[in-house]
Amino acid sequence: MKVEKARISDAAQMHKLINYFAGKGQMLARPLSELYESIRDFSVARQRDHVVGCASLHVNWEDLAEIKSLAVAEKVQSKGIGGKLVKTCIEEARGLGIPTVFCLTYRPEFFEKLGFTRVDRMSLPRKVWVECYRCAKFPDCDETALVYKVEGIPTAQSEQPRQPGR
Repeated sequence: MKVEKARISDAAQMHKLINYFAGKGQMLARPLSELYESIRDFSVARQRDHVVGCASLHVNWEDLAEIKSLAVAEKVQSKGIGGKLVKTCIEEARGLGIPTVFCLTYRPEFFEKLGFTRVDRMSLPRKVWVECYRCAKFPDCDETALVYKVEGIPTAQSEQPRQPGR
């Protein structure tokens, strides 16, 4: 199974995959135009030329990024593809110097197995809720928020210069 950065030619397959699960109420639908606009955020898992999984790392701020649109085709679930996609997003965050990655999900146990920790949704900055108005469940969100602290990346607070003598 090959995981790599998405290409423009992957957008239609990603759209079909994401919106299949959105139709089941398991994730937020994405218009094809949005996938084209954010194609650089996505990684895909492919079997030959067929996209069987995708995930996006969306940068929210200097110290925060979100894993969005994680979807793996039902026929290949439970084979480690979702984990590979999440780990790819985390490594991308590490490369960008982003210390915290979060997600909103209906499958918190999956993310906990990968080292994510549950947090109160309201502890996340308001900026992360920008897409929520498109959700049929808005404002009664029932997703679970989780965060992952990327090892080796200092947080903004730890980068503050210390005053002499302290």
